Amino acid sequence: MTEFSLDFPRAYGELNASAIFRDQPEDFKVDEDLGFEPLGTGEHVFLQILKRGENTAWVAGKIAELAKVNINDVGYAGRKDRHAVTTQWFSVYMPKGIEPDWILLNSDTIYVIRVARHQQKLRRGDHRQNYFVIRLRDLQTDSRPVLEQKIHQVLTLGVPNYFGEQRFGFNGNNLIEADAILVGGKRYKDKQKRGLMLSAGRSYLFNQVLAVRVVAGNWCDLVSGDPEPQSSGPLWGRGRSLASDELLAFEQTVLADWQQWCDGLEHAGLSQERRPLRLLPANAQWRWIENDLELSFSLAAGEFATAVLRELAQLTNRSQDSLIELE
Repeated sequence: MTEFSLDFPRAYGELNASAIFRDQPEDFKVDEDLGFEPLGTGEHVFLQILKRGENTAWVAGKIAELAKVNINDVGYAGRKDRHAVTTQWFSVYMPKGIEPDWILLNSDTIYVIRVARHQQKLRRGDHRQNYFVIRLRDLQTDSRPVLEQKIHQVLTLGVPNYFGEQRFGFNGNNLIEADAILVGGKRYKDKQKRGLMLSAGRSYLFNQVLAVRVVAGNWCDLVSGDPEPQSSGPLWGRGRSLASDELLAFEQTVLADWQQWCDGLEHAGLSQERRPLRLLPANAQWRWIENDLELSFSLAAGEFATAVLRELAQLTNRSQDSLIELE
């Protein structure tokens, strides 16, 4: 069985700090920003919900149950971590009939903040950004000044825009399944699950290209043949690569050993896309709370908070069962 390394190279050198990560839900706060206001009319009910210690799919199921609709009629823009305190929006397709009393969703772990109508269903990636407040507890470091300098670099210069380990499942199991589909021809009746496995494989190829650029020290540099105005990497799929010249030759070399995956992704119907190699947090701030470090920043949809944290400290995750991607 193929083994998949998830230990990708860091941009800012060896870690000189360690901390406890997600000791309690309040240590990981996420607020979803849709980037638009519900119109107030339409066939879909939008619910803004605060949840603590519950995952997105479970809340969607509770909404479907209360509204007496199929789970496929409930939409959301991104999956939010279970071991966290988060606010996010859900949509419910209810063109006719009387709405239930949404307050019945309220419990010790769920609270309905707002209800409004809109004309379209919420789909993955429909939101603009997520705002994070993260507390790393009992942070130990050889040198606070050295760590503080690294924090400044990370928050002002950005980090490699890796897909987080959440995308690849516990112990990389999603990649094993991706290999079974792309190389072994495994079939899935569950189209959504199949899509998640293919996305994991595609994301892993992107990380492979980015990792080589990080080692070379040019992950922020614009290379000849890049179709984007900033450094970017491939999200593989059908059609010609969007890169050309020097960059095309480089990416073909990096992915030469993954040709079966590339071929499989093309046949799966995915199209060629590009993703920025650099993640630059917005609205970034940090402070010490005794021996704890608190970080706050905004990330666009599809960006991972763990890509920022992994450059700062070796983290002991107190919630290893919490592997839902934040996007």
